[in-house]
Amino acid sequence: MRTVSTTVNVSGMTCGHCVSSVSEELEALSGVETVDVDLKAGGISTVTITSTGALSSAEIGEAVAEAGYLMVASDA
Repeated sequence: MRTVSTTVNVSGMTCGHCVSSVSEELEALSGVETVDVDLKAGGISTVTITSTGALSSAEIGEAVAEAGYLMVASDA
């Protein structure tokens, strides 16, 4: 089965606990295999999600919000 990699930007994360919270919520989504967070404390962190199928922005955004953070549009 082919995996899909999705990268989103998340604001408000400042520490390892923040990374754990976001990772835990995202890993609970159906099909998610790994979550890799590039933490930029106090700035916009990059979160890469590897899953067995495409994830919608809405479900990713809800999981991030559930952890207490905000998914933001990429500035690219």
